[in-house]
Amino acid sequence: MTRLYASKVKHFCALFLTVMLAASCRQDKKDIDLSNIKLEVHIERFDHDFDQLRTQPMQNKATTLQHKYGAFYTDFVEHIIEAGSVKDTAYFTNVRSILSSKPYQDLKHEVDSVFPDLNNQEKDLTDAFKRAKYYFPKQQLPKVYAYLSGFQVQTSVGNGYFGVGLDMFLGAKSKFYPALINTYPQYLSRRFTPDNMVPRIIEGIIREDTAPESDEKSLLEKMIYEGKVMCLMDRLLPHVPDSTKIGYTTRQMEWCQAFEGNIWGYFLNESLLYETDYPKIQKYFNEAPFTPGLGERSESAPKLAVWTGWQIVRQYLIKHPDVSPAQLLAIKDAQLILNEAAYHPK
Repeated sequence: MTRLYASKVKHFCALFLTVMLAASCRQDKKDIDLSNIKLEVHIERFDHDFDQLRTQPMQNKATTLQHKYGAFYTDFVEHIIEAGSVKDTAYFTNVRSILSSKPYQDLKHEVDSVFPDLNNQEKDLTDAFKRAKYYFPKQQLPKVYAYLSGFQVQTSVGNGYFGVGLDMFLGAKSKFYPALINTYPQYLSRRFTPDNMVPRIIEGIIREDTAPESDEKSLLEKMIYEGKVMCLMDRLLPHVPDSTKIGYTTRQMEWCQAFEGNIWGYFLNESLLYETDYPKIQKYFNEAPFTPGLGERSESAPKLAVWTGWQIVRQYLIKHPDVSPAQLLAIKDAQLILNEAAYHPK
């Protein structure tokens, strides 16, 4: 068990330094001008359209939805709600059963109560998409569809679309989540909140389209990849708190800031940077309530390799302010980024 300690003075200094570094990373040398980027994100309420199958002739309405939503309709029916193949109208029976059930009606009522509209999310996504276009003008941004997954899928990615399950963002105190604790423990469901929706969409697009993971094998390579993803989130979501971007509680953020030097020392002392044994290093990237082996009383934050990679890449960008997001992604040498970041936290 590695025990990490810090004095109040050290904690204050570490916290102050981290805040300053984060601020300098998130801010461009000058505010970027988005005025010439003409786009507006509209989140299609597939959940509302799909619900119309209850009251309209199913054959005709299904044909209309297939035309409107294309591949997403097929993916939703066949893979999310698993109602059957859209090539066989027998799936209508399963859809009727779902739409007429009390669990569906209860869930629909709750979703409509929490999300009578998605105006706030559309506004935030529009800003993020404009920033994405600014930095990556050739990138094709997806259409965004909202659905009810029956607590199966929070987000989904397909051909030209990004889907979001509204039932997975109802709020940490939603009456539904305690019954799902075996599938979604509290350390996960506490983040099923409306303010997490846009960050999860943006993170998913980054990982799927902007910066897809390739053949990173060592802990350092994976760490730097994760740092790039997080720094892209800094650029596209400059007003979102760091804790929301990475999914930490306030206490977990404070723990990482207080023990940043100790965390880095742990990776070095355990000779983990160049380790490629997947089972050995994956626990430093996984979602979890804490990181086993660090801290006392299970107080450590999870995903410490993600957080550390974030700080390394942030420091690299501070030292190389002219490196654009596209240029950052083009750097494949993780060791180069580490070396030039001169990352030596105290």
